[in-house]
Amino acid sequence: MTHDPVALRDVASVVAREGAELARSMRDGGIAVADTKSSAVDVVTEADRAVEELVRRRLLEHRPDDAILGEEGDDHPGTSGVRWVVDPIDGTVNYLYGLPDCAVSIAAEVGEEVVAGVVVTIPTGVEYAAARGHGATRDGVPISVRPSPPLAERLVLTGFGYLAETRAHQAESVAALLPVVRDVRRMGSCALDLCHVADGSADAYVEEGPARWDWAAGSLVASEAGAVFARLPGRLSDHLEPVRSQIDAMPDWPERSVIAAAPAAGWDEFVAALRTAGFVADSP
Repeated sequence: MTHDPVALRDVASVVAREGAELARSMRDGGIAVADTKSSAVDVVTEADRAVEELVRRRLLEHRPDDAILGEEGDDHPGTSGVRWVVDPIDGTVNYLYGLPDCAVSIAAEVGEEVVAGVVVTIPTGVEYAAARGHGATRDGVPISVRPSPPLAERLVLTGFGYLAETRAHQAESVAALLPVVRDVRRMGSCALDLCHVADGSADAYVEEGPARWDWAAGSLVASEAGAVFARLPGRLSDHLEPVRSQIDAMPDWPERSVIAAAPAAGWDEFVAALRTAGFVADSP
């Protein structure tokens, strides 16, 4: 089957829109917590499971030989060389409370490289999409990052994990970063935070700990819009003995645990500020 990024993006678009429509209809009918994962605040709704089931089924109808990695289900092996990375609802807590930043996120990978990505907001159906080498769009209109202002004038988006110890470290880093930038926002969806950098409604994003399904699609949207996206060495494991066993079990920690994006023109200054604030470890 084809590995063409545009064709893969178009499949992701069709399926992500169907997933967002299902999530929206389930939210209108009322949603409750179905389960928790890493902590009592790391919630799963019935909609997460229903949307992932729909997305998996529809992807395999379109491309039966592909692999699938999803947040809520078991990995599905494939033989085509393409793997789909699915977050059925990124921003589940926002979704549960009726807040707007929640989305269906679908990416296609060939090897380790994301080649197509689509993020569809659940409340409004706004679609961010990208195919490697073909740019990024918002509802079909090309988007690009804002010109990078001085560090003190940058609006930075971030997020927090679900373990109390993780949040304490993240809060310390945010507190150190806040005085040197315009402001910091916590919107609640990694995928959409990256898309906000892509369309210029934010200047940068940083967070330690998001999983691959959180950032895969949004990372391509951001990079195709002119941002630098990188996975940087984090410092959480330097400080938090209570969660060291959990961190050590995660293959990307600490070498590539910090997710960051910013326009290329201001990238080096942003990373330097993250290092000073304690987000990013010194390079070995």
